[in-house]
Amino acid sequence: MKRYPSAKPYITDREKKYVLEVLNSGILSLGKKQERFENKFAKFIGAKYACAVSSGTAGLHLAMIAAGIGPGDEVITTPFSFVASANAILYVGAKPIFADIDPLTYNIDPQKIERAITKRTKAILVVHIFGQPAEMAPILKIARKYNLKIIEDACESLGATYKGRMAGTFGESAVFAFYANKQMTTGEGGVIVTSNKRIYGLCRSLRNQGRAENMQWLDHNRLGYNYRMDEMSAAVGLAQIENIDFLLRERSIADWYHEFLAPHGDLIQTPQTHPHNTHTWQVYVVRIKNRNINRDRVMLDLQKQGIATKPYLPSIHLFSFYRSRFGFKPGDYPISETVSASTLALPFYVGLKRPDIKYISNKVIDAVKKYN
Repeated sequence: MKRYPSAKPYITDREKKYVLEVLNSGILSLGKKQERFENKFAKFIGAKYACAVSSGTAGLHLAMIAAGIGPGDEVITTPFSFVASANAILYVGAKPIFADIDPLTYNIDPQKIERAITKRTKAILVVHIFGQPAEMAPILKIARKYNLKIIEDACESLGATYKGRMAGTFGESAVFAFYANKQMTTGEGGVIVTSNKRIYGLCRSLRNQGRAENMQWLDHNRLGYNYRMDEMSAAVGLAQIENIDFLLRERSIADWYHEFLAPHGDLIQTPQTHPHNTHTWQVYVVRIKNRNINRDRVMLDLQKQGIATKPYLPSIHLFSFYRSRFGFKPGDYPISETVSASTLALPFYVGLKRPDIKYISNKVIDAVKKYN
């Protein structure tokens, strides 16, 4: 039986060489590999500064602090995201206010944002989901109208563009993450990008226990965190960002999924890309159209055939913690809930070939037909 994991990283001899150089140097944190990685990453995104951190979640936390968000504030965001985006709002004592999503792109619906604004609203945390940016023009217009800050969770959308402009360059700061299923990886790790020198300096201090910006040893002038990226992870990241054009180009395996699944549009909704966007495919997520089909049974059938899939993504507001704390209930964000119950991410990683995608697609269609 053929076996396909849901994701796996693409590692070459360059990554191994750079990591070995770090190990041989004896400098395992805050070294030259991290500096080079940050500089190359900022240049790729088109931002002035990049601050490497231990995870995308850590980056979102620091971005919230740098934006001055705290107790009593509200931040509007999407319920259809990995839970870290909303959690980061809670870390600083603020309250996440959800706005429902567009039913085709699964990004936050700008029209729903304005309805959610109150006198406590301080920022919009925009999540660019699955590899394509949100509809930024109306979001920017809303932010200007109500004097709101924009922070971008671009953790899933490295290299994606909206109207020719790179995701991660619209807000006062943006965060990228490099878990092994992303477009590039550092194992664990993330980066905050900004063109604001104050935010950059603050994040550099906050990631390193609040150390003073002159970086003198044991001179700490604010509460900080141990959110540093280790030098081995930075070495992997450096190798990956040097190879980023190839890594993003290989995400075009999405075209093969389109080819084999599109003829079955009565059963499966394939991902939709907004005309303004370029999509860099962190994952390939399909939606089962028949709401009476139990998505999890389809996933189990595929698992038995060696095809790993994931339920992307549960709606955050229906997690037990959020329901108990804020009183959320089914029906509060119906589009997000419907999408959450019917979508699954198919195997997606560099190295899959056209016959693999055809095989997986056929098995998916067979599994859905079984219960249709």
